[in-house]
Amino acid sequence: MSNLNNHLKPYSKAVVKLLKHGTVYSSAAVWEELLYYQEEIQEYVNVIGLELIMRKDEGLAFVTQFEDEEGNTLGLVSRRQIGFETSIVLVVLRQLLEEFDHNPTQIQANEKLISHSGILEEVELFLPEKYNRVKLLQEMDSSIKKLTEFGYLKIVKQEANPLYQIQRVIKDKVTLDILKDFKLKLEEYV
Repeated sequence: MSNLNNHLKPYSKAVVKLLKHGTVYSSAAVWEELLYYQEEIQEYVNVIGLELIMRKDEGLAFVTQFEDEEGNTLGLVSRRQIGFETSIVLVVLRQLLEEFDHNPTQIQANEKLISHSGILEEVELFLPEKYNRVKLLQEMDSSIKKLTEFGYLKIVKQEANPLYQIQRVIKDKVTLDILKDFKLKLEEYV
């Protein structure tokens, strides 16, 4: 039987954290390892069909899958189906982060914070008039919980009206093109 320590690399914990959690933030204990061993980690994850994405200025790192010409991957990272209602919340959060980043009065702040009730209000404003708001609002709590589990939201204050931080990884997962396409599909849907 071989010893675990004989097979570990100095960046092994960082790779494991990336693979288990998908996203690593600068506050994590392994952040320095990610920075220092970025090239080695990139080479390592490339072998299994992944690419390391480092957003040092935003303090986050994550992996994405390489795709072939037809959009196929090795399937190491599972794609999550999140449902239409959760997609709406995700798109609203992405749009809020975009607006926050381009608002000159918010230049001093790094984090976009929003309350639970603030998310509800923003989603209502986002929806076309003809959309079934009652159904969506009934699904909101589970959608917000799901997005928190997936790492797009982080609870900052747990209270009657929780306060969330919109995580910056959302910008890479929901691009501006995806945002635009979703808005067009929503208009067609209603």
